[in-house]
Amino acid sequence: MLCGVGLTLCVSLAPLIRADEVRVLWSASDATLVESAGGTLANGSGPAFFAGRTSQSQNSRRRGLLEFDVAGSLPAGASIVGVELLLELTPSHPEPAWVVVHGLLMDWSEGPSVASGGGGQLAQPGDSTWLHRPLPDLLWATPGGDFATDPSAATLVGDVGPYRFASLGLAADVQAWLDGSSAEFGWILLGDETRPSTSKRFASRESDDGALPPALVIRFERPGGACAD
Repeated sequence: MLCGVGLTLCVSLAPLIRADEVRVLWSASDATLVESAGGTLANGSGPAFFAGRTSQSQNSRRRGLLEFDVAGSLPAGASIVGVELLLELTPSHPEPAWVVVHGLLMDWSEGPSVASGGGGQLAQPGDSTWLHRPLPDLLWATPGGDFATDPSAATLVGDVGPYRFASLGLAADVQAWLDGSSAEFGWILLGDETRPSTSKRFASRESDDGALPPALVIRFERPGGACAD
């Protein structure tokens, strides 16, 4: 049977079996860390975020930041069954390159700067930069962001289109955020930083061309099998 409204689906399998639900969350924040020695560049509210390296000879690394309101969107005590991160690639370097997702270890903010390309714009107060999280007072412990060493997921990204990241690591991250055993700072996306011209341009939540914004599809079980009202 169907329970609730919108994007929540609850299927009662049997009286003594927990209910499976699927919930879709849109990104609450997304941004790009733009490499710059003084932390002077940012892209917080642009229509896209980037991961990889541009064709610049210096300061070419770009790293995407993503955050979803997991704890505020799922019932306490739920068990996470599976997680998919869905991103839409918009025109960028088409050569296939791996994009890897890591859990972030420090808080950050999206910021007001707007850039449509990978070069970024002059950072403003509230922006997260290569050095700040955000400008002007809070710093990353490590330039370029502080994140878990072990990746949560990875996908080979080629030309324009939708891409799916799914793994036990993503599910573990979401479960930890929901349980409160790990602070919910979101993820950082790293592209291929070993060679130039690998940057991937993904539609952000501010996308203005009809592209799909970042979405998190979460399958979970409620405690005791209760459906939403």
